[in-house]
Amino acid sequence: MNFKEAKKRAAQLTKEIRYHNELYYNQDAPEISDFEYDALTRELKAIEKEYPELITPDSPTQKVGGVALKLFSPVSHTVKMESLQDVFSIQELREFGDKINTSITAFSVEPKIDGLSVSLEYDGGKFVRGSTRGDGTTGEDVTANLLQIESIPKTIEFEHALEVRGEVYMPKKSFLKLIERQELLGEQPAKNPRNAAAGSLRQKNSAVTASRGLDIFVFNVQAIEGKKFNSHIETLDYLKSLGFNVLPFYTKCNTIDEAIAEVQKIGENRGSYEFDIDGAVIKADNLTYREELGSTAKYPRWAVAFKYPPEEKETVLKSIEINVGRTGALTPTAEFEPIQLAGTTVSRAVLHNEDFINEKQIGIGDTIVVRKAGEIIPEVLAVSKHCEGSQVFKMPTHCPSCGAKVSRSEGEAVIRCTNSDCPAQLLRNLIHFTSRDAMDIEGLGPAVLEQLVDAGLVHNIVDLYMLDFDKVKALDRIGEKSTQNMFAAIEKSKGNDLSKFITALGIRHIGAKAAKLLSERFCDIDVIMSATREDMLGIEGFGEILANSAVEYFSVEDNRDMIHRLKELGVNTVSTKTVAGDKFAGMTFVLTGTLPTYTRSAAAEIIESFGGKVSGSVSKKTTYVLAGEEAGSKLDKANALGVTVIDEEEFNNMIS
Repeated sequence: MNFKEAKKRAAQLTKEIRYHNELYYNQDAPEISDFEYDALTRELKAIEKEYPELITPDSPTQKVGGVALKLFSPVSHTVKMESLQDVFSIQELREFGDKINTSITAFSVEPKIDGLSVSLEYDGGKFVRGSTRGDGTTGEDVTANLLQIESIPKTIEFEHALEVRGEVYMPKKSFLKLIERQELLGEQPAKNPRNAAAGSLRQKNSAVTASRGLDIFVFNVQAIEGKKFNSHIETLDYLKSLGFNVLPFYTKCNTIDEAIAEVQKIGENRGSYEFDIDGAVIKADNLTYREELGSTAKYPRWAVAFKYPPEEKETVLKSIEINVGRTGALTPTAEFEPIQLAGTTVSRAVLHNEDFINEKQIGIGDTIVVRKAGEIIPEVLAVSKHCEGSQVFKMPTHCPSCGAKVSRSEGEAVIRCTNSDCPAQLLRNLIHFTSRDAMDIEGLGPAVLEQLVDAGLVHNIVDLYMLDFDKVKALDRIGEKSTQNMFAAIEKSKGNDLSKFITALGIRHIGAKAAKLLSERFCDIDVIMSATREDMLGIEGFGEILANSAVEYFSVEDNRDMIHRLKELGVNTVSTKTVAGDKFAGMTFVLTGTLPTYTRSAAAEIIESFGGKVSGSVSKKTTYVLAGEEAGSKLDKANALGVTVIDEEEFNNMIS
């Protein structure tokens, strides 16, 4: 291509890569595979190599992709945390080897763990700070979360300052457990272990991090006082002696041919590891020689990362099974002739949804191309050959679990069962029904609910109000006192306001705010069930999506029957809200931070009882911002717009 075409293409690639950098590094939610991302980067590098005048200091080829998020305090790295140059062929590995003087140094070869790179700092033998890589120069202080990883030593037998670099990762078994839990709770499941690890480490609540089963492999000494090393292998051996969880295997190779053989060996075995890797790292082992070689603006010259191409194979699609998820979503799963991928035998892969099947024109008997995403989850890439008489698979019109009609909401790709009493959705619905924002039944957490379902004591939501005390008490790890508390909480929940009951029903798109609007407008569940779409559209702030979803839910006979049965068991289905006055009429409040005595929901209820409205964002129309401790960007915006900010004491004076 000529210079004009190259300039246009480089600009386009730069824009795409920056977009994907933001998703990958800062949001932990990539849209494309590593292989597709690498292809974009390689194309840009090739253009810049042909036309060096197109290279700019802020080009994606010259910078690390991440940035330090404002959620955490920034940390300036005393030693830059560089990224590695990627290579994709044996020829490129040989070219790297040709540049290294093997009379001075051997090579070290180690797996490239797919996770989040962090720095661990020690002083006086104590772990004092941990931070993410960020952009290589500035990262995020995630010390509290790193303390939750058991394999990170909190003290070491070394009295001087020491900084090491490692990769926080999520073991495959922890990842599979996480996505199973996310699907159960109706959350968007993590795409791969790397994203899951990064998202888990960047939690504001360190208890969430602790629950995710993260681990770490340490792979480099960044800085050390009072001790000298000659080789990289020597540093790893020493770190292991201090108690660090060092890379599980690393090898010293005297020639580039030996290094290439080791890279190929790691690649052949990568499916058997308990952790995810996306390549192998080849480094010059001699530390003095490394200093002489130095670095470019982005990469060290003494190391490269070999990226393994995704393994793809063809197989014949035998059938498509429809599974009903915990949220009622119907998910098609391909069942095909077994094949070997990344060291394991696979015969099933999720087909996502109806649009995915139509886009790829997938039919039973077709020859499909399959690969493992992130070396763990099989995925169908394409149809390579249609069988004779092939027809695109059609999704069912009725739920395969309960036989109820299925529906697809406008703007969504997912087809769902309309029956809230569907057995396949039971546990997820129970978890939502008993949650704090819904019926708020203490003692009925996910683990206990799962126990009740497994024991055959609960088959639907109604059964929660018909439990047998003695049978519950007899379950493992529950006992009489816990059972008494549980039954008291269940009884108490019967008196909840109508708005909480509507929230608990788990109607698509109907959250706590929309439930309050329905409760305030109609005051009785029977009136709501008979309301038309036009009736609901008459509610201020109630749009078409909410109205359609509510009408559709209450039109299902199974849902109506469940509500009537709950009503007969004493569950309140009318509004109990009392109006305290209208002193906040026409006013809009925004809540931010942690209040000394009120929860946000309690403060919101008080505001609404006085005729006020509660908004989630600050604008010029906001009357007051009620701020507590650790108030964030909403407080900053309020000050910038000149909105009146009050604390809890002032709020109490207003309502007294």
